[in-house]
Amino acid sequence: MFPATAERVRENTADDVNASIRRRTEERVRRIAAGGPRAIERRLAELDREWDVERCVETLAPTFSLAGLLLGATVDRRWLLLPAVVQAFFLQHALQGWCPPVPVLRRFGVRTTSEIEEEREALKALRGDFWEVPPAPPDDRSADRALAAAER
Repeated sequence: MFPATAERVRENTADDVNASIRRRTEERVRRIAAGGPRAIERRLAELDREWDVERCVETLAPTFSLAGLLLGATVDRRWLLLPAVVQAFFLQHALQGWCPPVPVLRRFGVRTTSEIEEEREALKALRGDFWEVPPAPPDDRSADRALAAAER
């Protein structure tokens, strides 16, 4: 009935959007691989600060709920409907991985935690952190091997 937590957002995202996000990740890993060790370290630090789709939804929901409560208390009681609708969608997102902002966020390229982690693992593999993927000169093949290892 409920999709697995790690895959629920991807399962509720259009295939072309998932493919676009994947393609951009692959291109980024290839570009970073060509940039060498310092580029890898910089990108790993950036990934530590990247917001995933869950964090975005978790921020949007209370923002709109609080706005609705404030407007309901100061402008018109009908604004109190906004937090109720937002929380219903937030519950739907928790259970199914979909709510109205998710398709928009995904089209803007906001990734899931697992998509971010795949890039992180590929970069660590390029850096030589794993014995299964020996460090190699930066080229497209080493980036491809690192991405394949990260998917395992």
